[in-house]
Amino acid sequence: MNLTKEQWWSQLQEDENAVIVDVRTEDEFNRGFIPGAKNIDIYKGQGFIYEVEELDKTKNYYVYCQAGMRSAKACSVMNELGFATTHNLLGGMSEWDGPVEVQ
Repeated sequence: MNLTKEQWWSQLQEDENAVIVDVRTEDEFNRGFIPGAKNIDIYKGQGFIYEVEELDKTKNYYVYCQAGMRSAKACSVMNELGFATTHNLLGGMSEWDGPVEVQ
């Protein structure tokens, strides 16, 4: 499901079953990420699939990238793999004005 930053953040705040996934590259992630995010680079191809398969499919996933395209693809892949709930952050980090951490 595609959500605006306001919808994404408010749902995340109220979701006790939430997991945040950043699908950008490690370099992008290290420049700043949403607190609590797990970095799984979608550009790793099969490596991305392997890492995602290790996740708990009963959780609710809040996924983002830089602009919203890679995370939309990641949500689609995760849904195909049996994940029930994925939320894509429209606009990604390029439009994010919420909290950010830096490695």
